[in-house]
Amino acid sequence: MQARTPHATAARPHPTAALRRRWPTALAAAVVALNVIASGSQDVADAVGGFAETLPLLPLIYLIVHQIGRPQATWPVLGAGLVAVFALASQDVVAPSTALVALAPAVLVRGALRGTPHGRATFGVQAVGAVVFCGLALAGLAVDPDLGRYLVAAGWFCHGVWDFVHLRLDKVVSRTFAEWCGVIDVLVAVQLLFLV
Repeated sequence: MQARTPHATAARPHPTAALRRRWPTALAAAVVALNVIASGSQDVADAVGGFAETLPLLPLIYLIVHQIGRPQATWPVLGAGLVAVFALASQDVVAPSTALVALAPAVLVRGALRGTPHGRATFGVQAVGAVVFCGLALAGLAVDPDLGRYLVAAGWFCHGVWDFVHLRLDKVVSRTFAEWCGVIDVLVAVQLLFLV
């Protein structure tokens, strides 16, 4: 019997190696699939409203993590943001989008006054992103749901591109978050476009 050489063993990656490397993609696909199953035959207006209410959270995460200056803070900031969105959605006092859009200028002013860990140029890019994505969310809420779906889908899709650019540049947020968020964003955009 011939002994295996270390080279032969190293040449064949373990079957779960790809999943371990791409766990953010797998998690994102699972989250979107569960959302599709849970929402069932959701009305277009409800779906557009729900996704529009959540869209401002995405650039806000980037703004806050940018201000913190540590990409490791990304997942905890996401967790806190999701808790806030769901808590706001469960009461009828303030819409999540209103609270998130109101918080964004506060974070921007703080960054402008106190400076930013990644510099003014990166801060400026994050500020523009916040304005664009929050604007698409608010516009999607303000117009007829049939048109709103395309505006909100554009916001989610473009934020997915935003995530993949940040993943490639390895800037601001953690790489795992950028991958996870990018996949979710693109899949949510597709889901919005194919609502019946």
